[in-house]
Amino acid sequence: MTGTVSKTPVATADDPTATRAELGRLLGGVQGRLEDLLAAERREWHAANPDSVALVDAIAEVVFSGGKRLRPAFCAAGYLAAGGDPAAPEVVDVAAALEALHTFALLHDDVMDASELRRNKPTAHVAHAELHRREGWRGEPRRYGEGVAVLAGDLALTYANRLAAGAPPRVRGVWGELCTELMAGQYLDIRAAARFSPDPELARHIALFKSGRYTISRPLSLGGLLAGGSEETLAAFEEYGLAVGEAFQFRDDLLDAFGDTDATGKPSQLDFRQHKMTLLMSFALRDEPAVSDLVGDDLAGTDADELYATLVATGIRDRVEAVIEERVKVACEAVRAADISPEWAAELSTMAHQAAYRDH
Repeated sequence: MTGTVSKTPVATADDPTATRAELGRLLGGVQGRLEDLLAAERREWHAANPDSVALVDAIAEVVFSGGKRLRPAFCAAGYLAAGGDPAAPEVVDVAAALEALHTFALLHDDVMDASELRRNKPTAHVAHAELHRREGWRGEPRRYGEGVAVLAGDLALTYANRLAAGAPPRVRGVWGELCTELMAGQYLDIRAAARFSPDPELARHIALFKSGRYTISRPLSLGGLLAGGSEETLAAFEEYGLAVGEAFQFRDDLLDAFGDTDATGKPSQLDFRQHKMTLLMSFALRDEPAVSDLVGDDLAGTDADELYATLVATGIRDRVEAVIEERVKVACEAVRAADISPEWAAELSTMAHQAAYRDH
């Protein structure tokens, strides 16, 4: 996305270096935990049967391909902002579990969306279908590739649950809610695409489950709970997380519709081709006759360039940008009023802007 400017003032602190360094150290620990886990699993699987390491390698390809680490970052930030000990190890496993869970979701998402690229590389199901063709194996390459990707995703979910297993009971309860909400959101997403009926409230509900809670709110709560944060702090994290999560999902919609594949690392207009009833498209189809006349009942068959031009001409893009700005403002006000240090209020405000105004 080009030309996007953040209008909401960012909270400031005298020295953001200390908070950034603490966060960086914890995320470095998360990286090391994932590296150690997958290396140990690869050794064990290779000893049992060398062919079986393909599933671990498919996970590692996603984990170490340059992802944003948003969920571990918000978990670590919630932990530190709520007064957690930077030297204590308990948050590392939970933050690593969030990244493993995200890897599970990406591997399955790419199959469901028939996506060919992830972070500018072939997706797991595409890579393994090509291997099947290249080796001249029996059966259908597409089904083989999808089967490998699904199993790799299942294994990533197993690792995620293993990493989260040692957390205190209250934290495990939130973890279970997070996983349940993610599955429900995924189902509602594909059901909405199949029904293809403009429904902004449903689209908002899907965004809440798939993004608002999963990406921001629940990771923050997990970190805050691990640190023993107060109920007031956790409530502020909830308000902040839901607002940033909604802005994050709106940005996803805009990046799919208007983004550059080289920047996003995945095909553009994929939501159009998959009939995804995003919040952006729900508003456009419900409120703009020019869009509904163009699309009719065949979003996938609509010319992407013409739809792009119509969305711009009708001002839908600008309206979504205005909502993003309002959501970021709500988030920043929530952490400024929270019982946390000014330094961490500033750090969380910066993270809100980075999530909402990213280009990939």
